[in-house]
Amino acid sequence: MPDFELEDETEGLVAGVDEAGRGPWVGPVVAGCAVFLNRNVDERLLSELNDSKKLSKKKREMLYALLESEAQKGNVLIGIGEASAKEIDEINILNASFLAMKRAIAKAGAKPDLVLIDGNRLPKDFGFSAKAVIKGDAKSYSISAASILAKVYRDRLMEKMALVYPEYGFEKNAGYGTKAHIEGLKKFGVTPEHRRTYAPIKEFLK
Repeated sequence: MPDFELEDETEGLVAGVDEAGRGPWVGPVVAGCAVFLNRNVDERLLSELNDSKKLSKKKREMLYALLESEAQKGNVLIGIGEASAKEIDEINILNASFLAMKRAIAKAGAKPDLVLIDGNRLPKDFGFSAKAVIKGDAKSYSISAASILAKVYRDRLMEKMALVYPEYGFEKNAGYGTKAHIEGLKKFGVTPEHRRTYAPIKEFLK
C-alpha cells in the first residue's frame, strides 16, 4: 500500500506523476500530476488509494471525484496532460509520455522541488528535479493519485472516442489491441486517432 515515505525524504513540494495509455494503438497518452499540500484529506482517499490497475472502475471513479473535491478545498493540486497520437508518432511514446507529464505539472500549477515519476526512466531537460520510482503507484500516495487521474481521464476520453468511431470497441478496450479492435481495423481501416508508428497499425496501413 502507498504511503508518504518518499514524499517525506524531501523538504519542500513533492509532485507525483504517472501516465496511462502507453500500450494502446490509438488515442493520446495521458499523464496525471498530484501534490498533497496537506494531509488533512478525506480518509477514504488515503485508505483506498493504490495502483489504479488493481482497483475496480467504480473505486477509481470514486477516488477521482474525491481528488477533485480535495483540489477544490485547496488540499491537493491536481493536473492532467495529454500528448496526441500525432505527437506520439513524431517523438515516440516515451518522449510523448514525458511531454504529457510536463503538461500535467503545468496544469496543476505546481512548482515542485521534486517530481516522483512512476517507472524506471527519467526525462532529459525536464525542468524539475526528478526521481524514478519502480512500481511507484503502489508506494507513493502522490504517484498513486496521479495514476488514478490519468487512468480515469483517459478511459473517459476513449468512451467519447467510441461515439465517433463505434466500430472498434474503444469504450471497452481503451484502444488496446483486442479482438474487437482488430476486427474493426480489418473492416473499417485506420482512423486519424491511430498511432501510425505502432507495428500492428503499420501492418494495416500496408
